[in-house]
Amino acid sequence: MNNQTLVIYDFKILYDVLREIDSYINFNLININQLKDFRLDDQDNYLIISNKKKGDIEDLMIINKFPIEITKLIENINIKFLKKKFNQQSEINLGIYKLNLNSRKIFNKDKSLNLTEREINILIFLNRIEKPVKISQLQTEVWGHNSKLETHTVETHIYRLRTKINKAFKDNNFILSSKQGYMISIK
Repeated sequence: MNNQTLVIYDFKILYDVLREIDSYINFNLININQLKDFRLDDQDNYLIISNKKKGDIEDLMIINKFPIEITKLIENINIKFLKKKFNQQSEINLGIYKLNLNSRKIFNKDKSLNLTEREINILIFLNRIEKPVKISQLQTEVWGHNSKLETHTVETHIYRLRTKINKAFKDNNFILSSKQGYMISIK
């Protein structure tokens, strides 16, 4: 079953047309008259189509130029679904933060912070492991160093990253350190 859902909002005629050709489209169709009829929280991959602007709805496609060429409409819908999937794959949830791999930024509500590729790699690794990580493991996995040489590269990068996050988000507890190593505090 396809997990892409096209929600037709207060635009019954378009819903009826698409139902006629539903064997040729690769998404589910839902018709609603009010937004409360569709729970956005439960859906990951949806697109809403209406013939007029409907408040601050995310992922809303407005069709107000007629006549509509149906093949072009379906092509545009598929492109929107592909873009949404690409964006979802490039975002990583880190507790109260979102890490966007495309823009190399970490977000918290309306604030964002630019990160270096190394900082992103540190956060991804710490998030993936979900337990304290020793410096030697970070050296091996993030930097690719296999030697046992003493270096303060990891500590320096972590210190700078913690400082940046604290300055931007006033969060001094996002990256925690203990005797067991470093880890991300997911709130």
